[in-house]
Formats: sequence, C-alpha cells, structure tokens
Amino acid sequence: MENISITPDGGEVQISLRDVYYQYESTDESPPKEVLHGISLDVKKGEFVALLGHNGSGKSTIAKHMNAILLPSGGKVYVAGMDTANEELLTNIRRTVGMVFQNPDNQLVATIVEEDVAFGPENLGVPSDEMRKLVDDALKAVGMYEYRRHAPHKLSGGQKQRVAIAGIIAMRPKCIVFDEPTAMLDPRGRQEVMDAIDSLVKKLGITVVLITHYMDEAAKADRVIIINDGTLLMEGKPNEVFSHIDMLREHYLDVPQPTELAQYLRSMGYDIPEDVLTPEECARAILNAKNKL
Repeated sequence: MENISITPDGGEVQISLRDVYYQYESTDESPPKEVLHGISLDVKKGEFVALLGHNGSGKSTIAKHMNAILLPSGGKVYVAGMDTANEELLTNIRRTVGMVFQNPDNQLVATIVEEDVAFGPENLGVPSDEMRKLVDDALKAVGMYEYRRHAPHKLSGGQKQRVAIAGIIAMRPKCIVFDEPTAMLDPRGRQEVMDAIDSLVKKLGITVVLITHYMDEAAKADRVIIINDGTLLMEGKPNEVFSHIDMLREHYLDVPQPTELAQYLRSMGYDIPEDVLTPEECARAILNAKNKL
C-alpha cells in the first residue's frame, strides 16, 4: 500500500530521523529482530505530535531513539542538530529531550514531591538559588504546587504522573516524549495528564511527542503519525488521518468515537462531513443535518 504523507510547512526541526533502522540483538529465546525499517520523520519546534501504531509496530522503539536511549543500527537521529551517536553530546541531548513513561511509580525517587522534582536539576548541577524557582514553576505548570510537600506514594495515579512530568519540566527541556503516559490511569487521571500536556504546548511552548492507544488523545495533536510494522504508514493533521477509517481498521487501529459515529450516520444517509473529530464537531454536524431534513 502506498504511504500517505501530509507534511507540515515551515518551522524549525527539533528532532529528525533519517532512514533509521533498528535491530534488537539475539537472546537465548529469540533471534535478532529488525523492528524499524528505514523510518524518516521530523518533529518541529512547538509541535504536538501523536505517534500511533498497533502493539509491536515500533512506536516505542522510535521514542527511545529520540533521546538516545537507543541508537540506530542504520541511519541517523538528530536532536536540535546533535547526532545521537556522538557520546560527547549525550548529556545535552537528554537535556533537550525528556522522557515520561507509562508507570509513574518507576519515575518517582524521593519521599517528598518537591524533592522528587528537584532531583533532575540537582543532578545537572543547577545552583540552589535557581532550584527553588525551577521546582515551583514546574509544579505550578502541571497544577501540583499545592501538593509540593506531600508524599508521592499517597497521590493518585494521575497526580503521580503529573509530578513525573514536573520533574522533566524542571530540567528545562525543549521537547518531552510521552510513552503511553495514561495507559495505567483511570479516566480522571487520563484527563489530568492530558490537561498538563495541553498546558506544556500552549503555555510553555514545549514540543510534545505523545505515544498513545487512545484516539481521543491523538485527536488533540497538531499532527498524527501512524507506524505500521516498523515503517511510516501515514501522517497528517488528525482530521485528515482519521478520515481514512477503513485503512486504520485494516491496521488494527481505532478512530475517535465522534468520527465513528459520524461515519455510521453517513451510512444511514445523513449529510455529515467526513472530517468530524471531536464531540463538539459531531454535535454541530448532527444539528446541521437535522435542520436540512
């Protein structure tokens, strides 16, 4: 199937993958396995990009290349122009791109929230007189300032994940990669984290790459990239990508519920646009269709 590519115009490239291949080494249980097959993509400054794909598609492997947790077997990855294969640049690369993972418990290291947020900057050698403002600003950015003296283990899942995000923000990255940060959370926790991500993009201008299985989260992105079996299948604005409903389902991916409802109503003969994405857009489309009857 021919790839569909709808690339953004202009803007400074912050992360660039150029013809990237990656092969996991063999183990006693399995032979070597190539999971990325010539991936090329760019993430631009200030973008909110959602990275989607079925389980095992390679999307988390791509994420780990974005701050040099993994290095390509072939091809190149550049972060703000820095080659991730250059060991001398590793510290600067990881200051530029932070990572937030699924389980917040694995990212919390201190017994007090503000101490946990201070852990990263302290390791970077940030002076103590700057530390207080960094920590306070980071906690305020994710709505957790009032919990600064609480014990992390007593917080809800969504609150823990927001503290983990604050810990990354305090290191002043230009980009944060989220690897399924809401996968272990209840609906309320998911919303808390997505509100925090929205604030990072709109208020702080941080570039965000979000890996998620939730299509309603991906619908909020500026751009959606679909990975299928280690290759780039499709990219574009959410309403463009999610209009390819049959193709997405063919590759074991869902679409936002409003988009699915809109498709059903079209099949019933109602005049509903194909680019419906949000509940609000769906409600307006239904009202307009009703008024035409």
